[in-house]
Amino acid sequence: MEKKWDGKTKGSLWGYRFFIALIRFLGVRISYFFCFWVTGYFVLFASKQRKALVQFYQRGFGFNKWKSVRFATRTFYEFGTIIIDRIALRTERKKIYTHSFEKEEVLRNIHQAGKGGFLISGHVGNWENAGSLIGERITSKINVLMLDAEVEKIKQYIDESVEQVNYNLIPLKDDLSHLILIHKALKNNELIALHADRITEGQKTFTISFLNQPTQFPAGPFIMAFKFKVPVTFVFAVKDKFHFSLSATDALIGGVDVQSPEEMAQLYVHRLEELVKKYPNQWFNFYNYFD
Repeated sequence: MEKKWDGKTKGSLWGYRFFIALIRFLGVRISYFFCFWVTGYFVLFASKQRKALVQFYQRGFGFNKWKSVRFATRTFYEFGTIIIDRIALRTERKKIYTHSFEKEEVLRNIHQAGKGGFLISGHVGNWENAGSLIGERITSKINVLMLDAEVEKIKQYIDESVEQVNYNLIPLKDDLSHLILIHKALKNNELIALHADRITEGQKTFTISFLNQPTQFPAGPFIMAFKFKVPVTFVFAVKDKFHFSLSATDALIGGVDVQSPEEMAQLYVHRLEELVKKYPNQWFNFYNYFD
């Protein structure tokens, strides 16, 4: 079983072609229906991911095996709808979606302060999809920091087939060149969005209790956010059918509101845990999460 995330999104080019056409010609609801059959395939044949989810629900929630299997199956389905949403929100079908935003003023205040800031999220629900609905209400420039290891043909096909995303990508690189781009973006009063709930091999980590299990979280995002001394907020977006509920936490500044990167990480994990307990089927980490 995979103990670390490999940085890649699963899926085939044929599958993306099929669903893009389905969304365009038949709509989102019909695409959700076909997602049931895709879910069945992954439940049967994605054994590593299925076992990882079952273990997550057994250890994190104390469910028995069969209840954990049911939850894992539902989570596969919810993940499929998230991918459909990601495509649909870049087509004319995006009109079907609505959203609400709890503490949107936090992001507005960060932007008005003129120093930029960090939006730290995780793989509960999908912040990227909900962010597509915000557009330029807060700022015209959001930078997404990520390990850019997607399958190149899939990325190219999506970009050519649907609308372009309205954010700038900053790829994480071993030569740390991304730090220069982050510094430049913050100087321009731009926001930096990143996830902080997945680790890859060789990363420095903090071990923090999560769902009563000692769990490794990447230290890098919190060390970086702490050292830049700009506002940090934890943002998430969960969904109910075609409605996204976005939320932000009160802004923190390293050295002022928190005294260490690890303290910032503990606050983040607390918020992550709250959401996972409330929306257990929107947990989208498909590897052996606990130590």
